[in-house]
Amino acid sequence: MVTSHGSRLGRWAASSAFALIVDALIGDEPLRPHPVAMFGKAMIALEGRMWQDRRLAGIGYTVSGIGAAAVAGNVLERVPGGAVAAGYAAVAGRGLWGSGRAVGSALEAGDIAAARRMLPALVGRDPARLSPSEIARAAVESVAENTVDGIVAPALFTAIGGARGALVYRSINTLDSMVGYRNRRYERFGWASARVDDVANFVPARVTAVLVAVVRPSAVREICDAVRRDAPSHPSPNAGVAEAAFAAALGLRLGGTSSYGGKLEDRPPLGPVDGRVPEAHDVAAAIRCSQHVTMALFGVLAAAAALCRAGASNGEERPR
Repeated sequence: MVTSHGSRLGRWAASSAFALIVDALIGDEPLRPHPVAMFGKAMIALEGRMWQDRRLAGIGYTVSGIGAAAVAGNVLERVPGGAVAAGYAAVAGRGLWGSGRAVGSALEAGDIAAARRMLPALVGRDPARLSPSEIARAAVESVAENTVDGIVAPALFTAIGGARGALVYRSINTLDSMVGYRNRRYERFGWASARVDDVANFVPARVTAVLVAVVRPSAVREICDAVRRDAPSHPSPNAGVAEAAFAAALGLRLGGTSSYGGKLEDRPPLGPVDGRVPEAHDVAAAIRCSQHVTMALFGVLAAAAALCRAGASNGEERPR
């Protein structure tokens, strides 16, 4: 039983590592229609039937979406290569880097109007009145936060749960992005989706901070200090961890006032006290950091796969 479990974990870790590489090389362009978009459309239709201004209705909605993803994952797990396929569908690193690069390139070219047009592909804040520095800050913060839920978290869930883990995580994150808002419509209905997403990303966010420190060893002390000092003040228990780590790694001061749907939110300062105000070129630096985190995670997953398989082989060779 132990040997079988170790072999399965080794296979899932290898599948997750392979999914990271496939996404980094070709992105999600071949996935048309994208499974996440199809899931989103189905959940929009279900919301139309289930919505009530009550937490209980939202709990039912969240359980329905996660349950459907688990069933799909169980089916896919029985297909050869199913864990790789699910992990590939769940990871979104190349898309994140491409969207960030487009905003950063527009800023560096001085085309602020284009940068504002492209920013909503990265982040939900209102771009109309943002200055170039504020656009750069928004892009850096989004790259940091989405490195967790677009790369690290889906890869970890694939490694520990195969196809089922990958699709369950992506369903959780998608539901949060759809209904996990603190506004009049979703304050109660979206409560369950938002809370489940917080729980699902708790460990991946902190793994991301550790990986940032690994790939930026010269800033380890600053990263640890920023995460410990600044992250607890952020309204999100997870986004603040990743953003503080990226801020310290890049020598930036993030946080400040942002507008979401016409509502102003004051975010706490993140990063070194003497950190710089973000500039256009910092978007590319944040993307490089995210890519290096992905490479480090690939190494961890590949090593874990090798160790699990070695352990399983040793177990099979022991005399009974």
